[in-house]
Amino acid sequence: MPKVVEVFSLQLFKVLRKEDLSRSLMWGRIRVIFEAHPERLQVAKFLLLNGLSVKGTKIYVSQVEIPTLKVARAVGVDRRTVNETIRAMSLDREIKMVFSKLESAGPSLRAVAKEMGLGMVEITASDPDRVGILANASRVLAEHGISIGQALVDDPEMNPDPKLTLIGDSHPWKGYSANLENSWNCQGVSLLGTGA
Repeated sequence: MPKVVEVFSLQLFKVLRKEDLSRSLMWGRIRVIFEAHPERLQVAKFLLLNGLSVKGTKIYVSQVEIPTLKVARAVGVDRRTVNETIRAMSLDREIKMVFSKLESAGPSLRAVAKEMGLGMVEITASDPDRVGILANASRVLAEHGISIGQALVDDPEMNPDPKLTLIGDSHPWKGYSANLENSWNCQGVSLLGTGA
């Protein structure tokens, strides 16, 4: 367990010692810093999931500043909580660097695949940490001549029900769900969109 230093008498933050930094995964480190303040952890998770960067005391999506009040409302906390989260992030050099360099991953076609005439498959693995889930799904679809235009992968550490979503051309995807399920141990494969 990393040693923790408490700072500020009214607002306690946890700061990891330098020698403990390399041993922790980033999300694990973020959880440790905010474990005493779950609402701040919610803010950090929201920023991370949405690719919102923190530069100084401001929040950005790309080059557009997002008011802290808007973030607070989206998360369901007050503006002070967002500001304290940003302040706590500034105390950890590596976390500050990560959040200052975050970028949005771009548009997700998940909600509009059907309207765009694309096929989509959603895969839930029984072991989401298993290596090769994306590679195996890509291989199965490629073997059937289906081109993948977008792959969206949920982080198992941040999402209790992580999914792999593959969006591709409108080639009929029927009949491939069994191949996908058999290519590794899956809990489920759902075909969605026009290719279903």
